[in-house]
Order: sequence, then structure tokens, then C-alpha cells
Amino acid sequence: MKNITLLLILFISVISCFKAKAQGNESLDKIVAVVGDQIILKSEVNEQLLQLKEAGDKIDAALECNVLEQLLFGNLLITKAEEDSIYVSDEQVEFELERRMRFFISQFGSQEKMEKFYGKSILALKADLKDLVADQLTVQTMQQNLTADVKVTPADVKAFYKSIPKDSLPYVDSEVQVAQIVKKPPISLEEKERIKTKLKEFKERVDNGESFGTIAFLYSEDPGSARENGELGFMTRNMLVPEFARVLFSMKPGEVSDIVETQYGFHLIQLVEKRGQEANGSHILLKPRVKPEDLYESKLYLDSVLNILKSVDTLKFDDAASKFSDDEDTKNNGGVLMNPMTGTSRFEMDELSKVDPSLFFLVSKIKAGEMSQPEVWSMQDGSKAYRIVKLISISEPHVANLSQDYNRLQTLAKSKVEADYLNNWVSENLPNYYIKIDSNYNTCEFRHDWVKVKN
Repeated sequence: MKNITLLLILFISVISCFKAKAQGNESLDKIVAVVGDQIILKSEVNEQLLQLKEAGDKIDAALECNVLEQLLFGNLLITKAEEDSIYVSDEQVEFELERRMRFFISQFGSQEKMEKFYGKSILALKADLKDLVADQLTVQTMQQNLTADVKVTPADVKAFYKSIPKDSLPYVDSEVQVAQIVKKPPISLEEKERIKTKLKEFKERVDNGESFGTIAFLYSEDPGSARENGELGFMTRNMLVPEFARVLFSMKPGEVSDIVETQYGFHLIQLVEKRGQEANGSHILLKPRVKPEDLYESKLYLDSVLNILKSVDTLKFDDAASKFSDDEDTKNNGGVLMNPMTGTSRFEMDELSKVDPSLFFLVSKIKAGEMSQPEVWSMQDGSKAYRIVKLISISEPHVANLSQDYNRLQTLAKSKVEADYLNNWVSENLPNYYIKIDSNYNTCEFRHDWVKVKN
């Protein structure tokens, strides 16, 4: 537990942070440590302890000291990054926010359920996370810069493997690679006209003096922002889908847009305030309703695709995904699903059962190389679609060994060498930085000799 690594810093579950806020935690906060001009709050320590407690760890003074040291290390790297003028772009932050949102949505089952739980729209949740994610990416980038020259040879990997006691070798669960072709049900012209008519009525009511916020509160189908009278809070262009951002940033304060269509549905947008590169907007969202017969059309469409795949040898699954799939996240990757936790295309079976239970069920019924029949699927936004799933590969569960798991062991070996390098870097560079720690932590047995200054 005393090894300083970035694992907890980089992959802290923000769910625990949201949960603390959702529960109305209003306890007084205070600064418990300072690194350069970076501060660490008691609430940050408590949020990580809450996460560890939910994961089954026993919370005690030693664990709290360890959490604080990890935060000290992260803030030291952020301070170093500022010195070296190393910053992450808005595009990097947005990409990571999208990746995390997809993971959180998969845990709740739908975007609507997640937004209802937190009482915020997905856009507001992303705004809450923006600074935290930017800090985490900065830490990651700084670590990569410091360890850029660290290499491990095959001999290093072999030595690392032999250093692990046989009874401590990791057990590797079955891993699968999966691809999919998704077909969303078509939205009828009648349904689109119904929604547009409603939104036109709403705009007329605003033009006649009614409050945009009141109408959003009463009728918007974005549960998070509706509670805030449709208001989303200040956001940059990169935090919004392009169609929405293009309209919002072209408006004047108080102006109401014409109807805007995005992947989420149909919107009326009002600009509240613009501030530099950020804008605060309100919106009224209406989502199209899908008729059962429209959903069935998606199944028939995929039945045809499946028949072609089985009968035409020249059409491969990845080509069919690129040509026929409606899933923007996978269609340009040959339909291959990426694991949001690892950034790879491999899922452990137990992991898959938690990330996507319906996909786990489908994969369990087919063999490697086979395709499923079209099955109904609840997408991230809560809407229904059909999909065909192909099991690309599946491995047998086993104790880790060099022949089957060289890449995994190479990664572990490199992580150990990098951790040792970073520990040495911290020891050598601590005297160069101002560090102050609350006197309540003076009894901590830190790995490094962090400077403790009494309050």
C-alpha cells in the first residue's frame, strides 16, 4: 500500500465524489496540505477514503496517510508540469470526459437513469468533472514525460516474472474481444412533426412573454437541466455536441433559437450569458418516441445484414459495421468495442457482466468467430435499438505465464520500473518545492520525507 503509483490518482472513481455531493455533505472543509501553489482539501482525502471503503478496504489512520501521500505526489507533478509549461488541451479533456461518461452510463444502464440519480444533465456532470479530469490528465502527461526514457527488455520481463512467488502469480480470467453492428429504429415523419409542433408552440409562448425557464422546468425531457429551469452552466464549445455549440455560440443573450436537432433529440436553445470562450445556455429538449413497429424494422434490417454476412464470403464483419452500423463509437473501428477501463479491446468476462450484462449474456451463448441473432439493446441514452454481436476471440482462464501473457507481464514490469524511477525522482526533488502538511498528519509514516510544517 505504500508504493506511490498513479493508479488511484488517474482512475479515481468520480462516482464517490458525486455521491458525497448528492447526499448533501456540507461539513466544513479545510486545507490539509500545500504543494507549491496547489492545495489539498480534507474533502478530497475523505472522498477517496469513501471510495476505498465501498471497495471493501478497512479505513484506518495508515490508509488515510497513504491517500494523502498519493495526493501530495499528484500535486507535485502538477506543480512540475506548470514549471515546464506542460498543459493538456480542451480536446484531450473532452475526449476523456466522453470516455468516462460512457462508462458511468453503462453502470447505470442508461443516460436518463444516471441524470435522474444525480439530478443533473450529462453536460452539467461533465462541467463538474472538467477541472478534476484536467488535473488527472496533467499528472498522467507529466509522469509520461518523466519516464519517457524508461525501457524494459525481454530479460527484464523474464526476471520480473521469476521474482513473483508462484502462489502469488495473477489468475487471468477469460478475456473476450467483441464487435457489434447496431441499427437504431427510424423516427417517423409524423413523430418528428409532432415534436417540432410542440417546440414551435413553446417558442411562441416565450415570444409572448412566458419564461423560457418555466417552460423548460415543466416540459423539458432533459431531467438534469429541467430542474435548473433548463440551464446548463458555463461550458466551452468542446463540451457540447457540435450542432448545439454552433447555435449557442452564435446567439445574443436572451435570444431563443429555432429548432435544433442533435443525437439527443430536438432542442430550443436560449443563450443566458457569454464569458470569453464559455457560454451559459438553457434548453428545452424533447425526445422522439419510437413505435414498436419502428423498432421491429431495425430487427428486420439486421436480419438482412446477418443473412448477407453468412452467405457472402467477400463481406467481412468489420466492413459491414463500417457500412451499416448506426453506432458512432464503434462503426469506424470495425464494430469493435473498447474497454473504457483499460483502453484496450479486451474485456474479462466478469468485467463484461458488470459493464454490459446484456452483452455478457449474448457472448455466453456463442463461440469464437460466431455471430448472434439480432437482439434488442438499451443504448446509453435509454433508447432502444437492435444489434448483432460477433465474438472475435475468447481465452481460457489460467495462471499468468510468459507464453500467453507476455504483453500483460511486460506492462506490469514496466510499471514497476517506472514506479521505482518516479520514487527516486520524488526523493531527489522534494527539497526544491514548498510543502506544508497539517500537523494532524505529523505521525504519518510516509514513504518519502515530505516536509511537515506545523500550522
